[in-house]
Amino acid sequence: MSNKHVAGTHEAGTQAAGSQVAGSQTASSRTGVILAAGMGTRLAGVSDQTRCKPLIPVAGVPLIHRTIRSLELAGCQRIVMVLGYGFHEMRSEILGSGPHALPVTFVYNDKYQLSNGLSLLAARPEIEGTFVLTMADHILSDEMMKKAAAHTPPEMGATLLVDYRIDSVFDLDDATKVQTDGEYILAIGKQLSEYNAIDTGVFVCTPSLIDKIDTVYREKGDASLSEGVQALSEERLMRVLDIGDAYWQDVDTPEMLAHAETMLKKETLGEKQVTRES
Repeated sequence: MSNKHVAGTHEAGTQAAGSQVAGSQTASSRTGVILAAGMGTRLAGVSDQTRCKPLIPVAGVPLIHRTIRSLELAGCQRIVMVLGYGFHEMRSEILGSGPHALPVTFVYNDKYQLSNGLSLLAARPEIEGTFVLTMADHILSDEMMKKAAAHTPPEMGATLLVDYRIDSVFDLDDATKVQTDGEYILAIGKQLSEYNAIDTGVFVCTPSLIDKIDTVYREKGDASLSEGVQALSEERLMRVLDIGDAYWQDVDTPEMLAHAETMLKKETLGEKQVTRES
């Protein structure tokens, strides 16, 4: 796959916005990877502040800043962010909004109109060892990301955090369904007729997931994350991690955005109630 980079793609913003970092990674460190290249057409027009979906505020905080914080909680020491649509606006806003707790490296995916697996392929040169992968348009609870931090994926495999509370999932038709045996994934896809869990969009991975996506891409000229997951599952190398009572929400539509803000408001009120009672 051609991994075309524009000027400044591998520029990193650390504690001082726009500063440079060496980018070296120790063997024990964990990288957070954010896929933020898509056009987000279903949320077009909901914000008069930006045309880029990851910059849309949810309960006053842009989605992308929530995601960066979530990966910090997941034990990541650095962020690799894959951009495509709105590259310059995204990069400028993130560098200009510092300081950030984690250094951020920007990668450009020039094939952002294809499936999301290509964004992970674009990030490949920046990834070593175990990494935590998520999307730029998900609200992820602290409890959930702490589970990811404590988890080690199978050797030569990966783990997907899943939600077994199917009845509580908002807009189930849009969700990616997962069939598991309680420990490993058997099948994954939006159109599954038999499933017992939902994909939350958070993965703890080894580079083997990237290898599987690359194989699919070479065969088809396109590849999704789900296709890479399915390939690993056929070798019984794709585990699941139950998020339990933790909350999350994909933000793909105006309705999902409204639901996410309601959910966050309830969570904030709950925290205030606990504080008053303690």
